Formats: sequence, structure tokens, C-alpha cells
Amino acid sequence: MLNQPYCPSLISYHRRETIEVKIGDLLLGSNHPIRVQSMTTVDTMDTEGSVNQAIRMIDAGCELVRITAPSVKEAQNLELIKRELRKRGYFTPLVADIHFTPNAAEIAARLVEKVRINPGNYADKKKFETIDYTDSAYEAELERIREKFLPLVKICKDYGTAMRIGTNHGSLSDRILSRYGDTPLGMVESALEFLRICEAENYHNLVISMKASNTQVMVQAYRLLVQKLDEEGLKPYPLHLGVTEAGEAEDGRIKSAVGIGTLLEDGLGDTVRVSLTEEPEFEIPVAKALVDRYSEREGHDEIRPIQHYPVDPFQYHRRDTTEVFNFGGKNVPRVIADVSQLEITDKKQLKAIGHHYLPEPDKWHLDDQGADYLYSGDRVVPFMVANGSRVIYSYQTWRTQQSVQNCFPAYTLEDVRSEGIQFHPEANFLWMKAEELSPSRVEIIRKLKNFVLILHTKNEHAMASLRKGFVVLMEEKIHFPVVVFRSYEESEESNLQLFASTDIGGLLVDGLGDGLILNWQKINNVEKDQSEIRIVNQLAFGILQAARTRMSKTEYISCPSCGRTLFDLQETTAMIRKRTDHLKGVKIGIMGCIVNGPGEMADADYGYVGVGKDKIALYRGQNVVKKSVPAGQAVDELIELIREDGIWFEPSEAFSAAAY
Repeated sequence: MLNQPYCPSLISYHRRETIEVKIGDLLLGSNHPIRVQSMTTVDTMDTEGSVNQAIRMIDAGCELVRITAPSVKEAQNLELIKRELRKRGYFTPLVADIHFTPNAAEIAARLVEKVRINPGNYADKKKFETIDYTDSAYEAELERIREKFLPLVKICKDYGTAMRIGTNHGSLSDRILSRYGDTPLGMVESALEFLRICEAENYHNLVISMKASNTQVMVQAYRLLVQKLDEEGLKPYPLHLGVTEAGEAEDGRIKSAVGIGTLLEDGLGDTVRVSLTEEPEFEIPVAKALVDRYSEREGHDEIRPIQHYPVDPFQYHRRDTTEVFNFGGKNVPRVIADVSQLEITDKKQLKAIGHHYLPEPDKWHLDDQGADYLYSGDRVVPFMVANGSRVIYSYQTWRTQQSVQNCFPAYTLEDVRSEGIQFHPEANFLWMKAEELSPSRVEIIRKLKNFVLILHTKNEHAMASLRKGFVVLMEEKIHFPVVVFRSYEESEESNLQLFASTDIGGLLVDGLGDGLILNWQKINNVEKDQSEIRIVNQLAFGILQAARTRMSKTEYISCPSCGRTLFDLQETTAMIRKRTDHLKGVKIGIMGCIVNGPGEMADADYGYVGVGKDKIALYRGQNVVKKSVPAGQAVDELIELIREDGIWFEPSEAFSAAAY
């Protein structure tokens, strides 16, 4: 499938080799550690506030501090911020964030160690107009961009200032969209146009990024960038990784881990920012946890080579599978709750996995994140589970059940090879270690019918090992659905979220996987550990949503606030979430300013964008439908938009989990 690899190796962990970039005294890329960075949220004109926040970030481990400079006055004030930081003994490099204003960039490049430009906005046109460019008109625009951009390049060369060419999926220029569309290729080409100008001027102190709120698009764009750099014979520049507008709390962490972690797994990435709708110092521990996991990854167990990767890494295609019961085929990936270590005796104990029992009508209610199946192993569940759900037992326990109508067997390879074996007529499960998919075992599997494989590994480089298992199945044309199983010993919830999202998210982004089972080994008591059971269940659904493979809740694409933000982003996000979090599958963009407005909401159904003090613009997709709405009315107006589209419904009062 690949003419050229997009990463150093599909089977062994190695960091991609890059050129070395100097940002002040900080060295980036090459053999240097993966650097962690974040961005201030204070108004850049507030020198004292910016300095104090930068110090909190640096004390938390931030190695690069980015500060917005939307106009000349903010760019000029960077000098005062830098001077005060140095006076207080802080020498961390500063990065000026530039979107529209070349004059501001040229001033900032003389004052701070690095500037970041967005090719879609900087010197290019973004008026949301469709223009049919002729080749000559296209080239004329490129020449105009070159003339606008060259002064900044020359200043950076003269002052030893580094630059990040940072493409955002949602802010591609009208010109790029007209030729390449809203695609990863358009993102890559947007950056390459500016990069080619830099190379022609012999300026190489560059970092590149391909950020998007859609994890699939983000991953594909970075991979394509690496391949295009190689194809054109351009230098292997370091990569800055980030998921744009990841959101808040666990959703933001899961989404960031799926996008960033997928690339880190393949050795891509030299600096990381986790964009959360929280104070910037809270982003740092999350980024460090993601990065630190790879500090000793190179010593992992060997994985057999992949001669041909049968997956298109630049475009999403789900692996072709044969439908077994409701696994595989066109079914969404399933969530199986692992309760095999728990003593289930009461229906109310399943509340944590989204199965709510109502004694009065003697009925079950499954919420939008109710686990599809229970894996109970050798422990018998002594009651009928919710309609539509099933229990999966080990084969030896399953065969003792009086009725197999609501339960399925799970076998080992030894089980299926034994004489007198019994199978379920609709669905059977087979535990298989990824490393054990040898030719002889494949031949055994090939003869089975109505089977779902449960693929697992203990390799530290788990994603690559599981990916190799999928490759074997695809090469051998075995179309069984596959459920991925991962078990974790982590004591901290945050690490569990990040590591599981990384290990499994990368597979899902590549279209691999028809379900997942997560095991958190610290859970051992169903009564005592209800909150932990709930965490694992919600995490499974969160990973599927972050990978864009199953939508089970409302999604909020909210930017991390910065000095451009025109309202309290955290408070507003919480307010919108409170009113709309029952709208399963609806995506709402919440943007602090017009810079991160319609562009970054490319993946959203509705948008709430700050356009002035106490003024909000409301969007349907990328089209503004209401301008300058007073902030006090904006949430009600947003709900009215959703109502007009016929997808609003009131939160159900028929069921309350608190009723029992």
C-alpha cells in the first residue's frame, strides 16, 4: 500500500530522525527529548498576569511558552513580558502566536525565540469564498504570498529566530480549498508552500504542525506530511503534535491521547501540546505523561516484520469483516464490560456500566453508554441481563448453563481443538494473543464459523503488536470481527485514560477493531469500586468517540482559551454542556474568538463564537446564521437553532438513575 513509509518502523519503536532546531537555548528534534509546551490564556497586554501565568506553566514543566500576538501592540508587549521573566530568573523560550498580521510577526521575530504562523491566515485569503483559480491566477497568488512572507523569513534568519509553520484543518485558505478541498492533502500543501519559500532562502530553523479537532484527519495529515517531505527531498523537519480544540476534562484527555498517542506510537513527534479547555498549567502533566511513556520504549519485545501494510494510512477505511451476530460488518464497534473478577449478585450492581434496573416496573434501561456485553469468565451472572445485551462466559462455564439464549462462549485455542466441542449457532469468541497468529494457528482459525476474535498482547509496544495481528488476518483473508482486549495495572485514572486511548485509538483510526474490552486490575469489588467501573466503561465509549468510530454522547469542540478569548471559556462551556449534553452525537464548537471560530469548527454541527465584548455569533456548520447575539441570550438562541433543525428533544424525565 505504501510507496514510502510514513514512519521509521511499523513494528519497532524508533523516533523519526529530524534536523536539529534551535529555539533560544532549547534544542528540538534529532536525539533531543520530546518537548512539552502550552499557551498563556491571559490578555497579552496584561504584562504582570502573563508573566505570572507563564511562571506557573514553567514550574509545571512547560519547556516552550506560547503567547498570542494578534496585533502590533501585543507583539511589542512581548518585550516587556520577556524582560520581566528574565528578571525573575526564567529563561524558557517564548513563542509568538501569529494568525493574520505580518507586521506583528516581524516585530515579534525580533523579540522572542520563535514565531508561529498559520499558513491559512497569514498572507493568504480566508473569506470563505469559493474561487475557481486558473493555473496562472494560482501562481500569481503564490508569488503574492512569497512577497508578504519573505520579510519574516529574513528577519528570522538575521535574529536566529525559529519558526513553526502550523496548519490548522479548519483554517485552510480559500485558495487551498478551491484546489485540494477540506482534506489532509490540502493541509499538507498549505504548509509546504511556505516551507518551499523558506528552503529557497536557506532558512531551516523550522518546526511543522498539522492540527485538527478530528483525530482521523489529524493523524492522516501528519503521516502525509512526512511522506511528502521525503518525496520532495525536503529536510526532515521536527513535528509539533496537537489535537486542536480537544475540549475539557476526560473527553479532552482521551481525544488528545488518541490523536497524539497514535503518532507517538509510530515515532513521530518532537514537541507536544495538549489543548484543554482548562488553565494551561493543567495541560503540562497530561502532555508529560504521554511523552514519558516512550522514554524507554525502544527495548520492547520483538515483533515480526510487516512486509506489506494492507491499510491506507492517509484515508480511513474500516477493515472488511463478516458480520457475526452484531459484531463486524457495518455495525459500530461494541463495548464489552469485563466483570470476570467481580461477584455479581444484584441487578443494581450493573448501574456503573450503564445498565439501570427499575424494580417497580421490573424493567431495564440502557443509557447511551450502556455496555453492549458483559464478559463474566467463570462467574455466573444469576439473573437475566438487559434486553439487547448478552453475557460472554468461558466455554467450560457456558456449557453448564441451562439456556444459552442470552449468553455466548469464549474459547481458548486448546478448547476449539478438543474433541466433542460445542459451538453456539450465532456467535462464539476466541481468545488469541497477537504474537501467536502463526501459519498453523491461522489454519485452525480459518475452519471456524460464526467467530469473533478477542485479540490481546502483553508487549510494551502494544499498538504495534496488535496491528501486526490485524495484518496477519488481512493477509490471510480472515474476515472475523476482532475485539481488542487490554489490561492495565495503572493506579491513576489519568494514566489509564491516556494509555488505553493511545494503545487502542491508533488501531481504530486505521479502521482496525470491531469492539474493545478494558480491564483495570485495581477493580476487585463490585460494591466498593462502582466509580472505577464507571470510569472504565465511559473510557471505552470515549475512545470510540474520539477515534470517530462510534458517537455515544454530545461532543464539545472547545478551544483552549488564550489572550484573544472574548468570554470566560470554561464557564461558557460548562453552561452549554449543562443544557445540551443529552443530545447524543451532536457536535458543538465553542470558540473564544473569530480567529479560532468557523475554521476550527470544521468538524462541528453548531458553533458558538465570540466576535466582540459580550457578542456571540452562532453557526450552523461553517455558515454564520446569527450575528452579534448578546451573550446573555446566546445559549437560548443556540438551542433554538438546534430545535429548528428538528434534532432537539428535552432531557427525559421518564428515567432517573437516582430513582433507586
